[in-house]
Amino acid sequence: MVLKGDSCLLNGRKPFFMPEGASEIGMTPCLILRVSRLGKEIAPKFADRYYDAVSPGADFIAMDKAREAQQQGKPWTQALTFDYSLAIGEWTEVKSEGMKELMSELILSPEEAIVEASRVMTIRQGDLIYIQAKQAPRLVQKEEIIRVTIDGEDKLYCKIK
Repeated sequence: MVLKGDSCLLNGRKPFFMPEGASEIGMTPCLILRVSRLGKEIAPKFADRYYDAVSPGADFIAMDKAREAQQQGKPWTQALTFDYSLAIGEWTEVKSEGMKELMSELILSPEEAIVEASRVMTIRQGDLIYIQAKQAPRLVQKEEIIRVTIDGEDKLYCKIK
C-alpha cells in the first residue's frame, strides 16, 4: 500500500510536468475511489457502501529513482510520492458501463481495496483510494496526452510537459 499526500494530486485537466532530477517517468492507469463514510475493518459484504464515486487516474512514477532506491535497498517513496504524481479525472457513477470495463483491468476490485485499506487504517469521508491496473508502468514522453474516454466522454485528460 502506498499513501500519497494531497500535494501528489493533479486535478482538473492540468498538465503533468516532468519532475526535476528524474529522467524516466512511467505511468500506470488506475481507478480512484472517493470514500463516502467512516469505516475501520470493513467486512467484504459491506464494502460497496463505502465509496460513492470513481475516477480514472494516471499514477506517475520516477522509474530511474525507483531503480536507484531498489539497488540501494531504500524505500521507493521519492519515486512514487512526488508533487502531482497522481492525475485524477472527472468523478463518475460506479454503475457506468465504461467504468465496469475499466474495473476489470485492476489488480483489486474496489471492494477488495476498501477492505484492505480499512484493515490498516480508518478510512474517512473524502479519502481517496487508488487501485492500479494490472499492466506494468510504461514510459511517457513530453507532449504525450493521457486520455481516458468512458461512455463517449473524456473523463481523464492530461498532457505531459
